[in-house]
This record gives sequence, C-alpha cells and structure tokens, in this order.
Amino acid sequence: MRILGIDPGTGILGFGIIETDSYKMRLVDAGVIRTPVHEDDAVRLLTIYEELSDIIAETKPSSMAVEKLFFAQNVTTAMTVAQARGVVLLCGKQSELDIYEYTPLQIKQALTGYGRAEKKQIQEMVRVILELKEAPQPDDCADALATAICHSMTMR
Repeated sequence: MRILGIDPGTGILGFGIIETDSYKMRLVDAGVIRTPVHEDDAVRLLTIYEELSDIIAETKPSSMAVEKLFFAQNVTTAMTVAQARGVVLLCGKQSELDIYEYTPLQIKQALTGYGRAEKKQIQEMVRVILELKEAPQPDDCADALATAICHSMTMR
C-alpha cells in the first residue's frame, strides 16, 4: 500500500509518501510545497493544487492521510490553513484517493505512545521507523511522514 501523508499549510505544505506492507515501511518521496508570502491567496492555493496533483500523478498513492486542523490562537493562520486543507481534500478526491484524517494527538500517540510528544521525538521516530540516516527536514516534511506512518499503523 502506498500512502501520501500531508501536513497542510499555505506557506509550506509538507508531503511524504511511504510504501508499506505487513512488516515494513519505506520512504518513497517527501518534501514541501512552498508558496511566496506576497502572493494572493488564490494564487497560492492554485500552486498547492497544481503541485500536489503532479505529486499524486507521479507517485500514485492509494490513500491520503491528512493532519486535522488543530485549534490555533491566530484566527488568520487557522483560516489560511483551513483553505489549504480544502484544496488538499479536493485534490485527493479528484484523484480518487481514499482520504483519512488524524489529529496531532492521534499522530503523536501512534508514533510514540504518548499524545504530548515533542516535535524532536516525532522526528526521531520517523527516522527510526523509515530507517533513515537523518530526520527529515523541514518539520513540515517530517510531520507529513508521521501522518502517513500513523495511517499505516492504524490500518494494521
């Protein structure tokens, strides 16, 4: 099974694709989609849509795991992240992917057994599970891979 994990954001959207069977997970691809801060929101969302569509077409995942929006103190940030999530969900459905959503708490618990784990702990678990030499960078990329890993562990 090939899983696309997404850490939604408008400025930086993390993605990570893993291949998994009953015994092992391996990294297929991972990175971020960046959009310039000075661009109009509609242009930024279009960029996310087009680049994510290309990633899906190239890597052919069977499912998509998306991090749910966590309560944010900054309303403007929450709204832009929600818009990016909408684009991600639309892109996934248009590509006929099965879509699953997980809260940050669920992701942390799946990877570390502790729902309040810190970012460094999550990054290290991603590194260990995928047998990488170094933790994926930036954080958005590691979070996307963590989301994909969470889905794989949940589906078992």
